Amino acid sequence: MFQSQVIEVSGIFAGVAITCAERFRFVAIDPRLADLDATDWPSLADLRRVVSATMARNGHLPRSAA
Repeated sequence: MFQSQVIEVSGIFAGVAITCAERFRFVAIDPRLADLDATDWPSLADLRRVVSATMARNGHLPRSAA
């Protein structure tokens, strides 16, 4: 059975992390994160950090939110 976690950054629904073989597969919902779509991550913390940093780097979030 698959489980999913919503990935949200500063109130923006960025995508979903789906557990897959002890890793997390990211399904991007926000088109600004298309480059991260279908990537695998060892932990939710790593995924959230990269999504937040990507959005901040691209000027979509205030620096304090990253």
